[in-house]
Amino acid sequence: QVQLVESGGGLVQAGDSLRLSCAASGLTFSRYYMGWFRQIPGKERAFVAAIKWSALSTYYADSVKGRFTISRDNAKNTVYLQMNSLKSEDTAVYYCAAKNGGNLFDVKYDYWGQGTQVTVSS
Repeated sequence: QVQLVESGGGLVQAGDSLRLSCAASGLTFSRYYMGWFRQIPGKERAFVAAIKWSALSTYYADSVKGRFTISRDNAKNTVYLQMNSLKSEDTAVYYCAAKNGGNLFDVKYDYWGQGTQVTVSS
């Protein structure tokens, strides 16, 4: 049984930083692309960042480029999202997801976590 468990969300002020973690189990983690998405009520889930098997291949939404960094530790089966210079518009539920190849940017991932709330007060 595959499980993705996010942690690290919370309430912060604008300009602060947070690091989200997503621990994976039940899959061969190193063989999966990993992505972070976010969703606010009434909106579709939106791509934030993704990483292929190698930490050298990372991708970001324009809205977070230069502020967020995705990384992975294959030995720990964990993917991270370091979020710096947070803005109120970053407020959302953040989800991690795993995908066995294909398009990184759409929501058609194979497995999803339960999400973690990030709230940025201005």
